[in-house]
Amino acid sequence: MRSEVVCTLAEVASIVGGRVEGDESVTVERIAPVADAGRGDLGFLADRRYLEGVPETGASALLVSTELADALDTPLPRVVVDDGHRALQALLSAWYPVRAPDPGVHPTAVLGRGVTLGEGVEIGPYVVLGAGCAVGDGTRIDAHCVVGEHCTIGPSSVLHPHVVLYAGTEVGARVTLHAGVRLGVDGFGYAWIDGGHRKVPQVGGCIVEDDVEIGANTTLDRGSIGDTRVGHGTKLDNLVHLAHNVQTGPHCAAAAMVGIAGSSRLGTGVFLGGQAGVIGHLELGDGVKVAAKAAVFRDVPPGETVAGIPARPNREFLRSRAQVERLPKLLDRVARLEERLARLEDDDPPVRGA
Repeated sequence: MRSEVVCTLAEVASIVGGRVEGDESVTVERIAPVADAGRGDLGFLADRRYLEGVPETGASALLVSTELADALDTPLPRVVVDDGHRALQALLSAWYPVRAPDPGVHPTAVLGRGVTLGEGVEIGPYVVLGAGCAVGDGTRIDAHCVVGEHCTIGPSSVLHPHVVLYAGTEVGARVTLHAGVRLGVDGFGYAWIDGGHRKVPQVGGCIVEDDVEIGANTTLDRGSIGDTRVGHGTKLDNLVHLAHNVQTGPHCAAAAMVGIAGSSRLGTGVFLGGQAGVIGHLELGDGVKVAAKAAVFRDVPPGETVAGIPARPNREFLRSRAQVERLPKLLDRVARLEERLARLEDDDPPVRGA
């Protein structure tokens, strides 16, 4: 989408901390991938794989990393930066700022007894706030959100449409919850009693610390008797599930469709690739990286990178994959050896007196 800002390249360079090569008075109003950019666009180039799109681009100018600037064969003016992705974040944040709350309570919203709202809070259409909820200053709660009894939401947070917080959920400051997030849901807790599953009441908490962002349709269970906790600065993608009593340290990240079973604990800065899974009651140390689709069945020490099913150290996984790739040739070789052996056995004369 187009921003509401039109900038010269000189202004872009000021925002991103780069330098202009070419006409700094050229104006741009949108940033786009090089191959898709048109007139008025700033073509973004931070990866060598996309150099081939430069000759055909319709961009008015380029935003390019230093390491790629010398490889360009085009007269287009450009803004050159040390780190393209860091510059992209700065520029997009300047061009597309988060909408500030429009303070007030929509007439269709329903507020229970004892709800407290901070200064500058926006409560959208058909929002339901249960009894005893507290909402911090400058927080925005969009249409059709349901916040259960005695939940707390810190200042400057955003709840996009259709977010649901079960009773007693705690959300920190500057938290973003995207559409369809469910927090504080009952965990998968049952006991086999008298020939059937009997529900174990889930009475723990669900706590989301400051500066967390949670993607659409992600679900966090409440604790069974303790708390489920997401550490500050952690980012969870869409369709992630954290089961009851999971604890993540600060600044973790989980890509789409990650699942973490009950009572597992993640240290600081743990990263999980898409569709990775972690069974219950495990410890993943600080800085652990789990590759996409990996299945973790045992504790992982700090700093380790694991991959595969079952997950194992990445070097070991890559060696095993290389060996698997060799199997077809090895099987062909074995088949040829068996054929030769069979011919040799057929050619052997019978042994007299055997």
